[in-house]
Amino acid sequence: MSDQNSTRPNVLVVLADDMGYSDLGCYGGEINTPNLDALAEGGVRMTNFYNTPRCSPSRASLLTGLHPHQAGIGILAIDDSTSGGYKGTLNDKCITMAEALKEAGYATAARGKWHLSNDVHNPNEAWPLNRGFDSFYGTLTGCGSYFQPGTLTRDNTNVDDEALDKDFYYTDRITDEAVRFLNEHHQTAPERPFFLYVPYTAPHWPLHAREEDIAKYDGVYDEGWDVLRERRMQRLLELGILSENAELSERDPVVSSWEDETEKEWQARRMQVYAAQIEVMDRGIGCLMDTLKANGEYENTIIIFLSDNGAAAEPVPLIDLERFRKRADILKHHTKDGRRVVIGNDSGVMPGADDTYSSYGRSWANLSNTPFRLFKVWTHEGGISSPFIFHWPNGQLAEGSIRHGAHQLVDVMPTILEAANAQYPAKRNGVAIYPLTGQSMLSDLRGEDGKAQTLYWEHCGNAAIQRGEWKLVRQHGWPWELYNISEDRSETNDLADQNAILVKDLEEDWSLWADSVGVIPFDKTLEIYHKRGLGWTDAIG
Repeated sequence: MSDQNSTRPNVLVVLADDMGYSDLGCYGGEINTPNLDALAEGGVRMTNFYNTPRCSPSRASLLTGLHPHQAGIGILAIDDSTSGGYKGTLNDKCITMAEALKEAGYATAARGKWHLSNDVHNPNEAWPLNRGFDSFYGTLTGCGSYFQPGTLTRDNTNVDDEALDKDFYYTDRITDEAVRFLNEHHQTAPERPFFLYVPYTAPHWPLHAREEDIAKYDGVYDEGWDVLRERRMQRLLELGILSENAELSERDPVVSSWEDETEKEWQARRMQVYAAQIEVMDRGIGCLMDTLKANGEYENTIIIFLSDNGAAAEPVPLIDLERFRKRADILKHHTKDGRRVVIGNDSGVMPGADDTYSSYGRSWANLSNTPFRLFKVWTHEGGISSPFIFHWPNGQLAEGSIRHGAHQLVDVMPTILEAANAQYPAKRNGVAIYPLTGQSMLSDLRGEDGKAQTLYWEHCGNAAIQRGEWKLVRQHGWPWELYNISEDRSETNDLADQNAILVKDLEEDWSLWADSVGVIPFDKTLEIYHKRGLGWTDAIG
C-alpha cells in the first residue's frame, strides 16, 4: 500500500433529482432527513451553491467540471442532429471525475441514474464503463417507475427483469448496490481509495412510495402551501441559511391560494408522497454512512450531497398523452401483476402506488423552492439554487458552519481533485480536452474567504450571469432583469431600468461566455426539433 493512496480521501457524491432548495430539514424543510441533517451539522452547508436548471446538463457539469455545452449536453441527453454543445451525449472534449480519479489510483463506481448518453439501449462511448467507472448499476434514461424502471443496467447489460421482484423499490435498490460496492471494496482492496457516485432518482416524478412511508406524513400538509412557505421561510432565517433582509417571494401567480383549493385531500397526498420519497433517500444515505463507519472509512471520506436542479413544476404527462405513452424507456403501461397504470395528475386518483404515474405540480414545487421564484428549466433562483453539504472529518473543514460564497457545479471537480491530489489531464485518448472551468472550494469550506468569480447559465434560451452582488437573468423571449442578489435573492425588485449601463456590461460579458462554450440561439435548436417532428418538451429529464 502506497503512503499516498493511504492518505488520499475516499469520495462519495450523492445527487438528488428535482429536489427543491428548502426541502431538507437542515435547509428549513419539514421533511424528516436526520442523516443529511447530521452530515450538515458535522460538515459545511453552502447557501449560494448553484446547479443548472435541468437533469442531464447538471450531471454533465458535475462530472466533467465544465459547462454542459462544453461537454455536449446543452439541453438534454437526447438524440440530436446538431454538433458541438447539443449532441445530447458526452463528447470527446471532456473527461469525467471518474476518469481523472481512476488515473490517480482510485477504484470507481456509479449507482443510480446516468442520463448522459443519447442511446440508452446500446453500449457506447458515453456509457459509464467507458467514462472511467469500473462498475455501474442503475438506469440510463431520465426517469421512470420506482417499482419497475426501464433501462435498468448492470455494467453494460440490461437487467430490467430484476425489477420484477415484488419488493423492488428503486431508491432502496440503489442504496443496496452502493452498500454492496462499499463492502466488497473494503474486503478486496482496502488500500485503494474509492470514488462512489450515487445519483438517486428521488424525488423526480412519478410520485411513488410505499404506503407505510407515505403514512408518516398524514396531516403534515393539511394546512397547505401558503402556511408551509411561511414556516419554511422562518426556519431558513433562524438557521442562518438566508440573510436577515431576505424576503419570501409572492406565491407563484399561476398557483391558487390554499384557501381556494378545492381538492385539498388530493393535494396534500401529492406532497406526502414527495416527502416520503426524500425520506427514503435520506434513510439510504444513512445506510451508506453506517457502512463507512463500520468499515473504518467514515473519517477520511468526503461526502457531498446536492440536487441537480430546482423543484419541478412539470405536469404529467409533460407532452400529449399518446406521445407520452410511447416512451417505453420511462413508462410501463401495466404493473407487475397486470393492473393498468393510470397516467396523469388526476384528482380522482390518489398518487403513490405502482398503478399511478403523476407529479406534485407547480403549487408544491413553489413550496419546495421557498423562498425563490420559478422552477426547473428557468435560470431564476428557483431553477438553479441547490442545497450543498460537504462532510469530511479529516479535511480540516469549518465543521458545522454555513458558508455564503457563490459557487456552481463546475467547482466540484476542481475541489475533489485538489483534495485527492489528483491531476487534470490535457488530453483524453490523445484528443485535447477543455481546461477546467471552475475553481476549488476547499479554502471556502475551511473557513477562508474564497476568490470571487462570475457565474454563468444558459438553458433553452433562459439565461443568467452573476457577478458579485449583481445578477442579470432572463426568460427565453423576455427582456433581461437585474437584481441585487445580496439584498434581493428572491428576485422581487427588478432594477434593470435604473442600471442600463450595468445591464449592457453584464449582457456583453454573458454573450462572450456563451460564444466561448458553444451556446446557440434556442430558436435554432427548436427548428431542428420541429424538422424531426418533435418539440423540445419531448426530452424528459
